[in-house]
Amino acid sequence: MQYVERYRDARVLVTGADGFIGSHLAERLAYAGADVTAMSLYNSFDSHGWLDDLPAAAVGRMSLVRGDVRDPGFVRAVARGHDIVFHLAALIAIPYSYVAPRSYVETNILGTLNILEAAREDRIKRIVVTSTSEVYGSALTLPISESHPLQGQSPYSASKIGADMMVEAYVRSFGVPAVVLRPFNTFGPRQSERAVIPTIIRQLLDPVCPVLTLGDTSTLRDFTFVDDTVSAFLAVGLAHPIEFGQPYNAGSGEAVSVADVVELVSSVTNIRKPVEREEHRLRPPRSEVRALLADSQRLLADAGWHPEVSLRQGLSRTVDWWRERLGRGSVRQSHAYMT
Repeated sequence: MQYVERYRDARVLVTGADGFIGSHLAERLAYAGADVTAMSLYNSFDSHGWLDDLPAAAVGRMSLVRGDVRDPGFVRAVARGHDIVFHLAALIAIPYSYVAPRSYVETNILGTLNILEAAREDRIKRIVVTSTSEVYGSALTLPISESHPLQGQSPYSASKIGADMMVEAYVRSFGVPAVVLRPFNTFGPRQSERAVIPTIIRQLLDPVCPVLTLGDTSTLRDFTFVDDTVSAFLAVGLAHPIEFGQPYNAGSGEAVSVADVVELVSSVTNIRKPVEREEHRLRPPRSEVRALLADSQRLLADAGWHPEVSLRQGLSRTVDWWRERLGRGSVRQSHAYMT
């Protein structure tokens, strides 16, 4: 990937490094020779989330810190002296956003505000703020370009829209060099079962599960393997020219239904089980996003990014990871806090 070698010796902060995508990004940066500060959410269990599962060779190249993006003093201190900030720390579990919406505002909007203020104060060279395809809501047109209207169909998506608007405001108001990356549905090793693909894989592989229990299997999603999503972050982090204050979609450009994913994973694993619908897995009717399909041409044009891993290849690699985890009897439900 053309940008990887240019990260050598760059001083990089990754917030949400304990999470699914964040841990993969921090790991890739460490192997690229960057000076990585990997921030995780403070907890009383002496845990750094998925960073604790990384090879010693990767962790040994990182500075691990724990804190909370809601604390402006902590954020200013941890951001100081970095060239690039990848901001991934967020509350991301959509079902929980219906239960505790204020916590999403405090973490996702105010946390992003704290990052932007720290960047403004310390004159950081570039900030990449993580958005989500959920900000588009149910597609009015397909594929979805960055000009598609934003629709807050859940408290989670509304909080991410608010964070995106703070980025635009800080670029326009103060000239902060910040850009928004909008990954579509990323999947791969280390993703928790709050997401549909690991839910399908674990239930298929688990012999104690006689059936697959899922929600709505008719919805369409644009699934992107985590290695490709990480490459999108790396591209946006260094690309020139780049439009500060503007969003960039990162998706495969192919939409499949959840039912299609069940069929693909069944083919990869050579295991088939009946599917049962569970009502508690369904979103409120007016909140469900029916279809997501990315138009990532802007990211290709400005940063040269395009996905390289097919859905079947990514599923095969993810199944291998789950087989190894289940074989060791080790299953981690990663924090809802981190991307």
